[in-house]
Amino acid sequence: MIVGNARTGPLMEMTRDNLLREAIRDLADAGLDDPAREARVALRWAGRLQPEELISALDQPPGAEEVTRFRQAVARRMTREPMSHITGIRSFWGREFGVGPEVLDPRPETEILIAEALRQGPFDRILDLGTGSGCLLITLLAEWSGAAGLGTDISRPALARATSNAERLGVSSRAEFTAANWTEGLEGGFDLVVSNPPYIAEAEMGELAREVLEHEPRIALTPGGDGLDAYRRIAAGVARLMTPGAWLMMEIGPTQAGTVSELLELAGFQVASIIRDLDGRQRVICARCQGN
Repeated sequence: MIVGNARTGPLMEMTRDNLLREAIRDLADAGLDDPAREARVALRWAGRLQPEELISALDQPPGAEEVTRFRQAVARRMTREPMSHITGIRSFWGREFGVGPEVLDPRPETEILIAEALRQGPFDRILDLGTGSGCLLITLLAEWSGAAGLGTDISRPALARATSNAERLGVSSRAEFTAANWTEGLEGGFDLVVSNPPYIAEAEMGELAREVLEHEPRIALTPGGDGLDAYRRIAAGVARLMTPGAWLMMEIGPTQAGTVSELLELAGFQVASIIRDLDGRQRVICARCQGN
């Protein structure tokens, strides 16, 4: 492909490296925090390249369709649309999950919950409350071939996304998804319950990045008020669904450990640990069910 413009110079052969450098400049000018990483993700997606193929493909010319897809992706990212929504993919625990505006994007800090569950497990029956993309339940089922589980959500579009992810990641025969408002209408027998519920206080919503506030579902971000309603609902109703000694593991906001601990202890749980993320913030609370 021969091109001539202000960025690449006149009459030179375009390579993927030219495209990448162009995008890095544009994304940096738009104020993105890590424009090089964002540009690489877009280029991989546009060129349908595997991670290990990217470096060796940089000096090769892209096809016309690839150039169009790449530049459109970069233009959308410059408006602060999440790259995961542009590509439709978000990586979590080494697997690629389909995502979109109907679910919360899986985040690296949520992998802390997965790590602790794997450390305590394996478990046979898993309940994922507020499953969203299904990343918690599906990851645990993929790691434990003998496990089965149920993912619940009040959002039917989210349940459709989780079902699709279970199929694409090969665990659909062991994963069930159903509409439920937290623990209402569910039957028990679970030895591990996990959840990443909405926990942002209403007053804190304005502090979120545009990528989150404008593109992720509000219902997955905040319950309104002080941000603790989901924990109140779970603490009040989940014990009847758990076997004696079963584990409950939930992601929490960095200032919520004390209050959530109190809610769980009042409901008869024993809080075993509160795990911090890589930034030192309290992120995951782990408790044991003492009986039904």
